Amino acid sequence: MTLIDEIMAAPENKEFTAKNWKPVFFTPETAKIVIIGQAPSKRVQDTGLMWNDASGDRLRQWLGVDRSEFYDSGDFANIPMDFYYPGKGKSGDLPPRKNIAQKWHPQLLETMPKRQLIILVGNYAQRYYLNLPSKVKLTNVVQSFDQYLPEYFPLVHPSPRNNIWLRKNPWFEQDVVPALQELVRQIIA
Repeated sequence: MTLIDEIMAAPENKEFTAKNWKPVFFTPETAKIVIIGQAPSKRVQDTGLMWNDASGDRLRQWLGVDRSEFYDSGDFANIPMDFYYPGKGKSGDLPPRKNIAQKWHPQLLETMPKRQLIILVGNYAQRYYLNLPSKVKLTNVVQSFDQYLPEYFPLVHPSPRNNIWLRKNPWFEQDVVPALQELVRQIIA
């Protein structure tokens, strides 16, 4: 049984398997950079391709790579905190379910021995991987990205919903994005 089959057969995923949904993630064993986000959008769930939406377009821009490098090079892996689209909430998509990362991420990360960097996109990934209390602000974590290197690089979510945050925090695109692009280039060179 493959890991995908195990995930689909797990009791916590039976409602998604009943809908004939596949878990959405991509973990080539050659991956050097692992991107951990929150959960697939509806479009991503429908296409089965991580970051295949407006958020992904912006993320690739921040990384300084094109679609081909991102999807076809084998340098990038994509693991969400939850493998399935969680549904709509009052102000956007619902959060990822709890305990999915704890159960499945260690197994997935183990399949990528060449990984050099884990990019943590958004609050859910940062709180889990950096073991942060809820009172810590995402802005402070992202602004202090270099404190988490060389293993982790925290980012704000690239969703268009964060345009206001980006306008209020010009240092992000002036300082953080160039540092991220330089690091990505060094790793995949």
